[in-house]
Amino acid sequence: MQRPASPTHRRLDGLRVAAAAVLVGVATTALAWWRLGPTARSTVWAEDGGLFLQERIALGPVDSLLHPYAGYLHLVPRLLVDVAWALPVQDYARALSAGACVVVGAVSVTVFLLARDVVPQWPLRALLAAVPALLPLAPYEISGNAANLHWYMLFAAPWLFAYRARTWWASGTVAVLTAFAVLTELQTVLFLPLLLLAWFPLRNGPGDRAWPRAVPVTIVALIGAGAQVGTALTDQRSQPPGRPAFTDVVAGWLLQPVAGTWTPDVGAAVRAVVTHGWGVVLVPVLLVAATVVVALVVGTWRARWVIVALAAVSGGVWWAALIANGGQGQAWAHPIPALAAVPPLRYAAASSMLLLAAVVVAASVLLDARPAQRGARPTRRGARPAGALRFVRVLAGWSVVAVLVVAVVGNLAPGATRRSDGPVWATQVPGAVAACAGDPTRDVEIRKAPWTAKVPCSRLLER
Repeated sequence: MQRPASPTHRRLDGLRVAAAAVLVGVATTALAWWRLGPTARSTVWAEDGGLFLQERIALGPVDSLLHPYAGYLHLVPRLLVDVAWALPVQDYARALSAGACVVVGAVSVTVFLLARDVVPQWPLRALLAAVPALLPLAPYEISGNAANLHWYMLFAAPWLFAYRARTWWASGTVAVLTAFAVLTELQTVLFLPLLLLAWFPLRNGPGDRAWPRAVPVTIVALIGAGAQVGTALTDQRSQPPGRPAFTDVVAGWLLQPVAGTWTPDVGAAVRAVVTHGWGVVLVPVLLVAATVVVALVVGTWRARWVIVALAAVSGGVWWAALIANGGQGQAWAHPIPALAAVPPLRYAAASSMLLLAAVVVAASVLLDARPAQRGARPTRRGARPAGALRFVRVLAGWSVVAVLVVAVVGNLAPGATRRSDGPVWATQVPGAVAACAGDPTRDVEIRKAPWTAKVPCSRLLER
């Protein structure tokens, strides 16, 4: 009989896990920063210099935090804008980029620590945690800015909801992190059913009631979800909803999020389909889907639910975005050469991120020996078939991991982004100061990508 681990052994194990989590967080933060490139990280993007900044100036640092925009709340982006705006104006762009990369690192640490029950192998768990920084589509638009941080909160949500806290400290910490996630992204409500994984089974063992530690995260998630849904029902979006055909939704998902797991050049998938037909996309997709199905069959019930949730929400996010944004007016099911000019869409990156996570979890299931140990010990007659099946599972698991590693490593270098051409924020500040002409009551414009930002001279003239 195995003896329980001593307190010293448990402390050492905890220190090792903490050190590994810090290393993952630092590496992910640095990778996200490096992949942006110097110009992109020095350029203010969209709402960061538009509505978020203008409402921060008009409403102040507190009242702006939970002010609705486009039908939902944006707590974490507004907090980041608050912090960046407190610094010298010339540092605003780089502060936002650095802060956004730090948030991505924090999300990676969270996933690395909370996914342990579902992805026990630490190398695969590190790969899973690094998906937000490794994603081929990430630098193009969603990485390194506050306006798109809500997608990373969506990536963290399933792990926050499904985590089975072992201590009250962990329970409280997860509840706080859940508040930040849910009050930033409306679509985290799609993962609410995973809260059941935090509740069941009700006991970890004799005398250890686990369900009370699921109460804090459940209360916070439901209150936050209620606030988001209430905001969505009362705050109107400026863009009318679209009605994309289901075939266009599925085809677009294959041509953008699915293709984006392999390359940021999603136009290449369109060109391949136009030239060679849908088989060039469907064949690899069906092969990966087959491995996911096998993982659903042999995996634990907890892993099954996580895989299903990640894959379903990946498609759901894409579908919801096409509806909310007018369908983008693209006939995805009938691609033509001109469709290859459509760049990666920001919600394609979010969908792709969740899809990659589902595949990593499936690979972990295939490589994990524990599901095979749930049944009785095999007889000599059944040992050979069981060994063959185990070999096939391991081969399939490592094949999936190899494909993922090749895809992400091949696209790590900084590439084209929507901010690659600037305009660099800091170089415009001296001209803006001069345009104020010593009058602190004026506002001047500083260019950003896209549009311009109105900056009060009272801030520019501060010493």
